[in-house]
Amino acid sequence: MILALAGGVGGAKLAKGLAELLGPHELTIVVNTGDDFEHLGLNISPDLDTVMYTLAGISDAVRGWGLEGESWNFMQQLEKLGGEAWFRLGDRDLATHVQRTQCLREGLSLSRATRSLCASLGLTHRIVPMSDDPVRTLVHSDAGVLGFQDYFVRRRAEPVVTRLDYAGANEARIADGFRAALEHPELRAVIVCPSNPYLSIAPILALPGVREALRKRRAPVIAVSPIVAGQAIKGPAAKIMRELGSEPSSIAVARFYEGLIDGLVVDRADAVLAGAIERCGMQCFVTDTVMREPGDRAALAQRVLEFARMPTRQARS
Repeated sequence: MILALAGGVGGAKLAKGLAELLGPHELTIVVNTGDDFEHLGLNISPDLDTVMYTLAGISDAVRGWGLEGESWNFMQQLEKLGGEAWFRLGDRDLATHVQRTQCLREGLSLSRATRSLCASLGLTHRIVPMSDDPVRTLVHSDAGVLGFQDYFVRRRAEPVVTRLDYAGANEARIADGFRAALEHPELRAVIVCPSNPYLSIAPILALPGVREALRKRRAPVIAVSPIVAGQAIKGPAAKIMRELGSEPSSIAVARFYEGLIDGLVVDRADAVLAGAIERCGMQCFVTDTVMREPGDRAALAQRVLEFARMPTRQARS
């Protein structure tokens, strides 16, 4: 059994690759919900939707979010009426949010609502929210304290970040599906996908008991760096690193996960950093990590799984 921690486009791509190699009972994908928020009276779970749509093969590959072949009649009419149109909800995507909101209002947990949505999309792999309790990423910035979507979408990640908080994390409980995966007697590896460490993975790690469980586990924990040659493949990870005082690099990623992971997978462009990464107390595996084509996802997933199976998890491919 493999447990993957994911969020965002990069995380969804590797999760898709893992799902192409592993059966439904061999993989659990735990997804960040720190990006979740309420908008237009609807419960929006952007990372869950990105992972679901990607695994279902219906995501918009150009934008990286939402559904392919989307139309925008609802948003155009909303904007004409003077409504809040800064967070774009496509006509078909809107149905997901309406259905999730209805499930939650009927008393279902986010886990059960997600399971229902996945079944409707024909997905058989387990996609689990990190928690059924609300956790919200707050961005402290030179523009004040902002909700994540306000910072990321409305303000286009332009404010300078000074601190990140994960409101509600201290009181939130790990979702049952997440706990079951962590405690699974045949857990073979935990894969931290190439998601933004600060925005997608840190909220998961902030839940009570998660760091302790990862430190105590017998299975290896392997992370894939989302930084290649000092740049984030997508999103504001490199910008946030600089603003929080770290030079954006795979070394900074290694330091972020220091004490939690056994190995870090980095791109060939960062091969020169392998020695410094290993001095952080982990093995480093150098390979091609950029997933430009659909086939790249399964290829990277295969190499990550092979790395996790290596007795010494040493670095050279």
